[in-house]
Amino acid sequence: MALGALLSALPEFLTHQYKYEAGEIRWGAEGRDVCAANGSGGDQGPDPDLICRSRTATNMMYLLLIGAQVLLGIGATPVQPLGVSYIDDHVRRKDSSLYIGILFTMLVFGPACGFILGSFCTKIYVDAVFIDTSNLDITPDDPRWIGAWWGGFLLCGALLFFSSLLMFGFPQSLPPHSDPALESEQAMLPEREYERAKPSNGVLRHPLEPDSSASCFQQLRVIPKVTKHLLSNPVFTCIILAACMEIAVVAGFAAFLGKYLEQQFNLTTSSANQLLGMTAIPCACLGIFLGGLLVKKLSLSALGAIRMAMLVNLVSTACYVSFLFLGCDTGPVAGVTVPYGNASAPGSALDPYSTCNKNCECQTDSFTPVCGADGITYLSACFAGCNSTNLTGCACLATVPPENATVVPGKCPSPGCQEAFLTFLCVMCVCSMIGAMAQTPSVIILIRTVSPELKSYALGVLFLLLRLLGFIPPPLIFGAGIDSTCLFWSTFCGEQGACVLYDNVAYRYLYVSIAIALKSVAFILYTTTWQCLRKNYKRYIKNHEGGLSTSTEYQDIETEKTCPESQSPSEDSFVRS
Repeated sequence: MALGALLSALPEFLTHQYKYEAGEIRWGAEGRDVCAANGSGGDQGPDPDLICRSRTATNMMYLLLIGAQVLLGIGATPVQPLGVSYIDDHVRRKDSSLYIGILFTMLVFGPACGFILGSFCTKIYVDAVFIDTSNLDITPDDPRWIGAWWGGFLLCGALLFFSSLLMFGFPQSLPPHSDPALESEQAMLPEREYERAKPSNGVLRHPLEPDSSASCFQQLRVIPKVTKHLLSNPVFTCIILAACMEIAVVAGFAAFLGKYLEQQFNLTTSSANQLLGMTAIPCACLGIFLGGLLVKKLSLSALGAIRMAMLVNLVSTACYVSFLFLGCDTGPVAGVTVPYGNASAPGSALDPYSTCNKNCECQTDSFTPVCGADGITYLSACFAGCNSTNLTGCACLATVPPENATVVPGKCPSPGCQEAFLTFLCVMCVCSMIGAMAQTPSVIILIRTVSPELKSYALGVLFLLLRLLGFIPPPLIFGAGIDSTCLFWSTFCGEQGACVLYDNVAYRYLYVSIAIALKSVAFILYTTTWQCLRKNYKRYIKNHEGGLSTSTEYQDIETEKTCPESQSPSEDSFVRS
């Protein structure tokens, strides 16, 4: 992981320094921000052909970044499955939920620190180590500013390297931990033929002693059987799929949350990252910790843990529903949502190019909006027809007197937007905290559904499916949905670039609705798990919750028909504190 982080920062030192056009005029990559009619825009901007040719060299850096991300993924993968199993094997059973909750809290606390670190790095100029930043004539508020994106990678790479040295201090194996509670507990899954001692199958002679004489091929050959064995358990499968749906919300909704705040509430990238790092993510950390603590303090059974997961899922879904009503409209944008000159003219053609700016040579490679004195937002001062660097004399503001035809940088504010943002932030904090409380109970149920010798493999299956189903498709789905609400695309080197303006209402409804749909599927899966537990273990759960269950009272209870019929696990393995 340390190597991957350090390689991620390497493009900064292998490519040329970032160059921007000096002066008061805000330049895009190939054009100016003010009207160039009759040469009033000043000197020509950077050569477009030169800019487009430089893309070829920088494209090679993508391969380096991809390789670095692969290394980061390889290094991070063992932490969760092996870490959870390691904790559960070496602490008292009733305390494992608390420690696992702390582990997951730290896994979420890291991104919170990352958001805050990123917000600070973006305030440092990208080439600060190579130039004297006191000579810069731009600030972090200028669209031409690029922050030190590589700083976080260097810092985290160094921290990962030194922390990895501490890992070598751990012994190869810890002394076995004796827990009396384990003597009366059995795995939810029945023993299968491949779990018994077989000199030739290379699996396990004893639940905790691998067959050292087995070849690698023999070990791999049993994987399909073990996987089928795990996935044939409805509780195990439903919990995994529910976790995939929950993590899909995080991977999709949270991944675009910063962009959402920028578009909906007109925040800067730095402000959005700071708010996320200081509010929503810390609340999620608190929720994960409280979830593990509640499981421990309330001594929740498996049925109780599922009920808890269902409850927090319902509450967090209700919070997402409220997001549908918390946002700001796009507002009038000349040539995009309203025609030039008259915001209420029906049936007028919407085109960012008008007679008032047709000779201005306006470019669409960048988006530097300005708010006109007429209350309409323009894509740039050039599209507003402003021929002066002080943003006056804007020809496209036809509804105001010429002496008042001025614009100011930024979008025009929407009424009530500030109040909606504060409400959204409060609800987001509550939603993050409550929604995260289901994570630890879900993992606790999962690791209790399998025999101890299959626990690490079962967790590996969980996190494999989380990445395949929870982390890969959702960002693509969310991204495609968000792009479908785009109103105006930038262009770069003759190709379509990024979306610079969205329909905020459609963006909000689609973005939030996808998250609600995923949360609803998770609730259905939680309910299915609860029904299977309730259907097959009524007598045990009744005794357990009534305080009458002991190992001697229920060990003779006959197991009822399971869901499905092919399963016949013992009762006491399903429900553990």
